[in-house]
Amino acid sequence: MNCPSCGAPMRLKADMESFKCDYCQSVFFPEKGGDDGVRVLGDPADQECPLCKLPLVHAVLAKNPILYCTSCKGMLILMGQLEGLIDEMREEHGAGAAPSAPDKEELSRKINCPQCHRPMDAHFYAGGGNAVIDSCEECSLIWLDRGVLVRIAHASDVHTPPESSSSEAFDSQPAQISNGLEEQVTTSLILDDAIDSLFK
Repeated sequence: MNCPSCGAPMRLKADMESFKCDYCQSVFFPEKGGDDGVRVLGDPADQECPLCKLPLVHAVLAKNPILYCTSCKGMLILMGQLEGLIDEMREEHGAGAAPSAPDKEELSRKINCPQCHRPMDAHFYAGGGNAVIDSCEECSLIWLDRGVLVRIAHASDVHTPPESSSSEAFDSQPAQISNGLEEQVTTSLILDDAIDSLFK
């Protein structure tokens, strides 16, 4: 992109959040857009949006480079980025209420990977958020529709204990009780023997 002050080309700084003009030393921070806080860098990528068929643009989210659609607000990210992005958004915004169930029709939607153009696999995200994501194992890419990342990040962290742990707790109670009774009986027998030996 070009410097708003002098028109010279700007370069992306190491912080991945701002541009700097080497000619006039101006620093420019692209505005964060939408609920997800994406900073659009403006440079078009070679890949197209799988929904809009418009060129994706380079963007930054929580200092992670992503590809973004300025039309539908969807994003293409590397698989390895997802957990980190969720953690960053949770730190910034915190968790919210449990979201409603997603539209199951999203599972039957077929979109092609912007990289290899093969059909992506639509599936529920394994964590919280009740969200459907599209992934391409071949390219290690994930497509997230508008609001999906926020939905996942804002989902409450509800940890339900495994069924086995509760049953084990109940199963262990009788054993603990019986062990306690055995100890009491053994102790009383030893005392009885000691008393008997004193009075013989």
